[in-house]
Amino acid sequence: MTFTINKKWFDLILSGEKKEEYREIKPFYNSRLKLFLNKKNIKIRLKNGYKKDSPYIDILCSISLGTGRTAWGAEPKKLYYVLKIKKILQKNTTKISNKNTLNIH
Repeated sequence: MTFTINKKWFDLILSGEKKEEYREIKPFYNSRLKLFLNKKNIKIRLKNGYKKDSPYIDILCSISLGTGRTAWGAEPKKLYYVLKIKKILQKNTTKISNKNTLNIH
């Protein structure tokens, strides 16, 4: 599974400071996450952007329902899918292609 994430949270997860990611309980996420509730060792890719070459982090996590920390982007007392990050499996923090680079000779 792949989900997009904004740069602030991406960087905090990458640094090891943010240990959870939150997804709202909506039909889109219900169809993707409900089957994995209370399961351990789920692999998920978090991408910082929608482009094919956007930076990403592959994580190993467990998924549960719960409230989150406001410091990590959750609203107080709101129920979320909580992706508890156990480990970063792989990361690519640079763009894969440089199509828009201007070459000056």
